[in-house]
Parts: sequence; structure tokens; C-alpha cells
Amino acid sequence: MPPAGSPDLDPLPPPAGAAFERLGWTFLAEFFEIARRRRPSDVEALAELGSAYTRLGRYREGLEVDRTLAALVPTNPTVHYNLACSLALCGQAEAALDALERATALGYTDHAHLETDLDLESLRSHARFRELLERLKAL
Repeated sequence: MPPAGSPDLDPLPPPAGAAFERLGWTFLAEFFEIARRRRPSDVEALAELGSAYTRLGRYREGLEVDRTLAALVPTNPTVHYNLACSLALCGQAEAALDALERATALGYTDHAHLETDLDLESLRSHARFRELLERLKAL
């Protein structure tokens, strides 16, 4: 129930809501592209840009950003996890599994997220993925 005195607004129907969400991600991508041109080593802006690209289905551009981030902060486990996601979305399974291995070696331990992350769906049938998941669960 809306607070007293506020208009009673219905949520947007699904098609309009999805279009509105896409518009928001497009705006964010454009905003962070400008930020990247101004400060190409801004890790936070790059991370947001990579996320926006992925949400928009611009996987190859997201992969480029994630590779840049991995070069800028090579010891960050989340950066390598996100790189694995981008690689998997681009159909590069072996490289994605290598990046996941690197992420876990650097300290990534969230097996529950790894197990359900839709970006990694293409890796679930690989023995290396299942072995990595089991190792994380055992921690």
C-alpha cells in the first residue's frame, strides 16, 4: 500500500518495464563509456561499464572491459570471476574455466553464487566446473 497522500501507481506492465530497464542500462553504459574515456584506469567505472554491457547483451564489449580490469587489478578475485562470466557468455569455455580457477586461487569462495549464476550456464556440463564447485563446497 502506498504511503498516505501518495498517488496510487500501478507497476509498469512487463513489456514496458523491460523496455524501461533496458533504457536505464543503456544510459548507464553511455555514462560509464564517457567516464572510461576521461579516466581509463578507473576500476569502479570500468566494473560498472562491464556490468551494463552484460545486462545489455553486449558480451564481447563486456569481455574487453573485464580483460582490462584483470590487467589493472590482477589479484582481485571478483574481477577474475567476472572475467570468467564474460568468457563463458562469449563461448570460450576453457578460458572461462581458467579464469574461475584463478578467481578461486585468489580467494573467491561463494560456491552458492557460482552454482546458480546464469552467466556460467554453459560451463555446468564441464568436469572442471563440477570439480571446482565441489572444492569450494568443501571449504
